[in-house]
Amino acid sequence: MKMIISAGGSGGHIYPALAIIKKFQEKIANLDVLYIGTHDRMENEIVPKNNIPFKQIKIYGFDKSMLFRDIINIHYIMKSYRDCLKIMKEYKPDVVIGVGGYVTLPVILAAHKLGIKTVIHEQNMLPGKTNQYLSKKVDLVLTTFKDSNKYFTKSKKCVYTGHPCGDNVFNLKSLTKEQLGLSKNKKLILITSGSQGSSGLNNKLIKFLELSKNSNYEVLIVTGKNNYEEFVQNKFASNIHIIPYLDNMAGFFKYCDLVIARSGAGTITEILKSKTPSILVPSPNVANNHQYYNAKDLEDKNLAIMIEEDKLDGNDLYQVVNDLFKPSQRYLKLKEALNNQKEFNSSELIYKEVMEVVNAK
Repeated sequence: MKMIISAGGSGGHIYPALAIIKKFQEKIANLDVLYIGTHDRMENEIVPKNNIPFKQIKIYGFDKSMLFRDIINIHYIMKSYRDCLKIMKEYKPDVVIGVGGYVTLPVILAAHKLGIKTVIHEQNMLPGKTNQYLSKKVDLVLTTFKDSNKYFTKSKKCVYTGHPCGDNVFNLKSLTKEQLGLSKNKKLILITSGSQGSSGLNNKLIKFLELSKNSNYEVLIVTGKNNYEEFVQNKFASNIHIIPYLDNMAGFFKYCDLVIARSGAGTITEILKSKTPSILVPSPNVANNHQYYNAKDLEDKNLAIMIEEDKLDGNDLYQVVNDLFKPSQRYLKLKEALNNQKEFNSSELIYKEVMEVVNAK
C-alpha cells in the first residue's frame, strides 16, 4: 500500500501525522509512505530524522501584514499544486491524508483532481480555514473534538476519532518524581507552556510561585528552553522547581495532581488520557484563537478550568489552586468527569476509518 501524508508548520500538525504513520507501519508490513511538507518549517528537519521519505514544496501561509508576499504566494500555491500533481502521477498513492497546515491545500487538491482517495484530520475544536475548505472535497474528515463535527456538515463523511498522539501517554517511559528531585508524598503542580515556552505567561506566574512558598504542595515549572536562563534568576522557595524542558512530559502527567498549561490539541489530549485535572490558559497568539475554543470545550464539559491569559492574576490563581486542593467538590467533580470519559484508541480508529475509504469501491 502507498500513502502520502502532509502536515506542516508546527508540531501540533507534524506529530499527529507521525503518530498516524507509526500506526500504519505497525499494521501494514509493506507500507510505502511519502511525506510532503513545506520547504522552511519544522517538518523539514523532524520528518527526515524519523527516516520517512520527504518531499518539500515552496508555499507560505497568508498574512494580512505581508500583502506583497501574499500576492507572490498565489504563484507558489499554483506551482505547488502542479508539483503535487507530478509527484502523485509518479508515486501513485492509494490514499492521501492531510493533517493540518496550509501545506495540505495543494496536496489534497491535487489528489482530488486525480481521483485519489483523500482524508483530512482536524486537531482543534475550531477548524482552520484550510480544512474547512477541503472538507467539502475529501472522502473523509476525522476530528479530535466530537463537537467539531458540526463544522463539517457538508463533508461526505465525518468521524470523531480523537487525537492520535494521546495514545503515547501509555507508551512513554517516564521519569519518576524522585528522579526529578521531587517529594513522593506531596501534591505536585506541573506548569508548562509548550516546548518553546512563553515568557509572558511565565512572568504572570511569578506572583503565584511567590505565594506558594509555604504551601504543602510542590510546583515543577517547565519554562521552555528559550526562557530558562532568564526565569531561573528568580529566587523561589525550595518547593518550587524550575527546569527548561521535560522530554517525556506526557508520560509524567500521571504523577501530577494538577497541570497548568496551554490548550493546544496535543496537550489537551495527553491531559485527558492521563485523567489529570488542569487549569488551561489558551495562547492568544494562535490562528483563529483556536486554543480558546479547545479549552472552552473542556470547561463546558467540566473536564478542566479555563483562565484566559489577559485575566490571569497570580493572587487569583493561588486562590483557585488552594480551593481545589482543599477537600472540595470542584476537584472531585473534575476527577469524576475525567474518569468517566470514554476510552478508545484513536490511532486504531483512524487506521480503521482510513482503510474503509481505501477499500471502498
